[in-house]
Amino acid sequence: MTSQNRALLYEAIPAPSLDLPAGATAKVQIIDSTSRIHAPVAGFMKPAIPGHSHLQAPAFSFLVEQPSSSRKILFDLGLRKDWQNLPPAIIDRLSPPDWALEVQQNVAEILQDNGIDVAGGAIEAVVWSHWHFDHTGDTSTFPSSTTLITGAGVRDALLPGYPQNPESPLSESDFAGREHKEIDWEREPILNIGKFRGYDYFKDGSFYLLDAPGHAIGHICGLARVTSTQEGDAEDTFVFMGADTAHHGGAIRPSAYLPLPQEISPSPLPTKYASTCPGHILEAVHPNKKGNEPFYQLNDTMSHDRDQAVHSLESMQDFDAVDNVFVIIAHDDSLLDPQFGMRWFPHGDLKDWKVKDYATKVRWAFLKDYEKSIQ
Repeated sequence: MTSQNRALLYEAIPAPSLDLPAGATAKVQIIDSTSRIHAPVAGFMKPAIPGHSHLQAPAFSFLVEQPSSSRKILFDLGLRKDWQNLPPAIIDRLSPPDWALEVQQNVAEILQDNGIDVAGGAIEAVVWSHWHFDHTGDTSTFPSSTTLITGAGVRDALLPGYPQNPESPLSESDFAGREHKEIDWEREPILNIGKFRGYDYFKDGSFYLLDAPGHAIGHICGLARVTSTQEGDAEDTFVFMGADTAHHGGAIRPSAYLPLPQEISPSPLPTKYASTCPGHILEAVHPNKKGNEPFYQLNDTMSHDRDQAVHSLESMQDFDAVDNVFVIIAHDDSLLDPQFGMRWFPHGDLKDWKVKDYATKVRWAFLKDYEKSIQ
C-alpha cells in the first residue's frame, strides 16, 4: 500500500459529546474589520511547508446581541486604523518585508456608518480575546460607557500602558476613563463548556466567554448559540470564535475526527483540479504524510505557554468535529472568498450558517495555500 493511499482509508473517530447546556440565542454578525496582515508563517507555526512562507490574514470582529434586551457587545476589534501609533514595543517588531499592515476603517466607524449608534453608547462592552495589536483595535473610539473586558492577568502583566510605561505593548488611551473588567476564572460562576471553563455573559446561555489559555496572557474564545430548541428551532447550533487558538486552518485540520476526505469539493486547487481535488494530493504535501493530523504544529516561541496553547487548540478541535458548531478563527482568509457566500455585517447574521453549509464549504479551503507545493 503506497503512502499516497493511506489517507483514503483513514476512518474518522466519533466526534466527542460536548454536553452543552440549554439556552437562548444570540444574534451574531461577523465583521470584516478591513484589517489585512502580511506575516511570516514561521513566527506562528512549524514545520515549514514549501511555497507557504507568509500568512495573508484578515482579522475578524463579531457583533453579538442579546435579542430580548438589544444589549450589544463586540468580540475583538482587529487592527486600529492608525496602527503606526501603536506603542513602540509593538512597532519595533513589525519590520518589512516580513510584515506589512493595512486597514481602512476602525470597527467603531464601520458600525457607526451602518446604523449602530456607537457614539450614543449602543455597545455596552468590547471583549478583547487577548492583548495582541491585531485584536485590540482602538478602544478609545468608543465612549467611556463601553466597558473593556479582558481575560485574567492583563492588568498585572501589562499595565500601565504606553506612554506611562514605555515598554508596555498596550496604549493608555484604550483604558482611560472606562471600566476594565477581567474575567476572574477562580471567582466568577463557571460552567464546563466542552473542555473549556465558560462564563455565561448574558446569563441566559446565549453567549459564553471561554478560558483558552496559552497563546497569550488572558487569551479567551467566544461561543454563541445562534439557534435553540428552547426557542423552537430544530436544533441548537453555535458559532465558535476561536481568536488565535490557531492562526491557520492547517493548525487544526486534518484531525482524527476530520481526516482528509477522498475527494475535496469545492476544489481548493481550481487551477489544477477544476471541481474536485483528490485527497491524496494534499497528503503528499503533509510534513508527516498523514491525513489525520494537522499540517502544522504551534511554534515553540510564539505561545505564552505552549503546553496550555496545545491543550486549548485540542479542545477547540472537539468543537470543530461536531456538525452543529461553526469554528471561525480570527485570521482565516478563506472566509473572504466570495464563492462561499458569507454574509458579512451589515448584510446578515450567522443564524443560518448550517442551512447554508458554510462550515463544510470552507473546511478545506485553507489547502489553497499549499498549491505551490503540489508537483
